[in-house]
Amino acid sequence: MNDMPSPNPIAPDARWPADLRIRAIRPEDADEMAALQSLPGFRLGTLRMPYPSAPNVKKHIEGMAPNAVSLVGFMGDVMVGNAGLNQMTGRRSHTASIGMGVHDLYQRRGIGRALLGELVAIAENWLNLHRLELTVYTDNLAAIALYESFGFEREGIHRAYAYRDGAFVDALAMARLRKL
Repeated sequence: MNDMPSPNPIAPDARWPADLRIRAIRPEDADEMAALQSLPGFRLGTLRMPYPSAPNVKKHIEGMAPNAVSLVGFMGDVMVGNAGLNQMTGRRSHTASIGMGVHDLYQRRGIGRALLGELVAIAENWLNLHRLELTVYTDNLAAIALYESFGFEREGIHRAYAYRDGAFVDALAMARLRKL
């Protein structure tokens, strides 16, 4: 199941951790994805609710839009990260939103950088997208630094953006515009 090796990275300048494998998510990943989403640190950086059920995660995976890309990273048999890209339609078809998270015990190992690098490369080199956008909590300094290292810029603050762990928290709107 998870023993399939990663293809060569899409990103031309990728530097993945040696034992990281990245591939498209599959419906049979639902149990592992639900476990990943249940981790306190992973959940803290997302809009996810506690206790996701594997059947609901599987329905989400199976119902993804055709213009969506969802990647998972594995080290050994452990799902260590997830990143997704959802392309907009109509007059915003040049844009995609990005979301991602890394396993609590595997942060600061280059997994987020590898996943984000693949999404950016797919967006720009395969989908011809001009704008990538994301929202990140203002207290997630490591994620903000990662996004800025990829050329994402701060566009504004969403005040009281989400209710998390008993309090309202602010979030940054960030975007990366491809140079044409």
